[in-house]
Amino acid sequence: MMIPMALLAAGLAQQPAGGPPPDVATISARLGPCAADFTVSDADGKPVYTATVHVRVRYGFMSLKRMDLEVGTNSDGMARVEGLPAKAKPLVYDVSKGDRKTTVEQDVASQCQATYRVSLK
Repeated sequence: MMIPMALLAAGLAQQPAGGPPPDVATISARLGPCAADFTVSDADGKPVYTATVHVRVRYGFMSLKRMDLEVGTNSDGMARVEGLPAKAKPLVYDVSKGDRKTTVEQDVASQCQATYRVSLK
């Protein structure tokens, strides 16, 4: 009777506590090496699921070409925009969920790899 109980206890002790972390929602402009990582939380500091991160990228000669990119956050409130051009006008990200909205600015010329913690209130 003691051997089955010991085997059961050993089996339970070896199981991982939780599943793998969710993948970060990512979208790529495929225009260059720059990127921006976002962690979106609410006023209480809890992650916001499906918050929208939107940016309009202007690039090319006289910034005539433009591209709109939009990605939603995962269950941990994380999203990533990558493949941004190193030479572009400053990018303005609109982060929103429902009626809550905020903006974040990135100058890719001086800050190619950026990380932002955004609080929606």
